[in-house]
Amino acid sequence: MISHIAVLMPARDEAQRIRECLDAVTAAVDRCPIDASITVVADNCTDDTARIARAFPQVTVIEISAGNVGVARATAAIHALSTSGVPPASVWLANTDADSLVPDNWLTSQLDIADRGYDIIIGTVRPDPREYPPDAQREWEKTHVAGRPNGHIHGANLGVRASAYLDVEGFRPMPEHEDVDLVKRLARFRSIASDDAEVITSARLAGRTPGGYAGYLRDILRQPTS
Repeated sequence: MISHIAVLMPARDEAQRIRECLDAVTAAVDRCPIDASITVVADNCTDDTARIARAFPQVTVIEISAGNVGVARATAAIHALSTSGVPPASVWLANTDADSLVPDNWLTSQLDIADRGYDIIIGTVRPDPREYPPDAQREWEKTHVAGRPNGHIHGANLGVRASAYLDVEGFRPMPEHEDVDLVKRLARFRSIASDDAEVITSARLAGRTPGGYAGYLRDILRQPTS
């Protein structure tokens, strides 16, 4: 059984978004029936991301200068596991991003699924309708049908049992697609795709890496980054 949930969040220059993000995460933590922690890794930030995150009493902020999302996620995991006080088999790592909004049931949903014996939850994400053009949103919805999660892997909504995570040596130091790489190496563990707790994520077209979700959204629009 899971007795601790650790929320892991990399952030790079997210001063405009991280307050709303952490409001949502702390609301999910408040609904969680077990002990939970939140670790934000401010990686190579040149703005007030770290200062804003530190204003949340429940949040631990670590500052690094790797400029690498894989390193940032791994750093958050290392800290969370070293301070949880429970065996890795009883820790759940709930991953999201600093430009995303989790629903209130995000952690309770992951906990329920984990307690059913799953080791990995591949959650769905939805581009923020406040940012994404309506015609592009309609194109996106053609391949994202409610109740039929497509299994696309997003670091903004990914859960993994810590013992499985450690078994494959965690996130690798990759500038992007570190989430896909991790899930690929977890293939022998029990996984499930779920849209029970869909996460809203930034629909910006200029992302923090050349590809990633921003690249995917650009492909839908069939236009280059301006």
